[in-house]
Amino acid sequence: MIARYHVVYQQLMAEWAHVRAAAEKAQAAYAEGGAYHVDAAALSLHGFYSGSERLFEAIARRIDGTVPQSSTWHRDLLRQMLLDVPSVRPPVLQPATATLLEEYLGFRHVVRNLYSWELEPAKVERLIQLLPQTVAGLEADLAAFGRFLTAAGSADEDTN
Repeated sequence: MIARYHVVYQQLMAEWAHVRAAAEKAQAAYAEGGAYHVDAAALSLHGFYSGSERLFEAIARRIDGTVPQSSTWHRDLLRQMLLDVPSVRPPVLQPATATLLEEYLGFRHVVRNLYSWELEPAKVERLIQLLPQTVAGLEADLAAFGRFLTAAGSADEDTN
């Protein structure tokens, strides 16, 4: 049963490549300047968080067996990734990474619900500045979780 962890890990790594690309695109769009650099960067930041959230949803669905359903499910899902679930999995995220991601979660909501002329350039700039630290933290956390998935999948194979 836990052999599926190998598949989950490969799927997470494939999605991570897209998430990382969105982060790089946000940085490039902001660095280019121009009339629409804030809008372009904001859209890519939205993509970065939405992609990260897809990773968390996959873990919640495929490993935890439950995805939050409340009206605050986005925030609940992020918090779920902080949990150590005995006999299931260790925490996916470290608290510092989750704290950084909370800013992108809030910004994702802004991008989805405002017009581009209402975006705050200072907020976009702050998130762009935090992006290298956020990507590095998320990458390290996913690597650690990947090691767990690999070990769990291998342990299951050894018992069969």
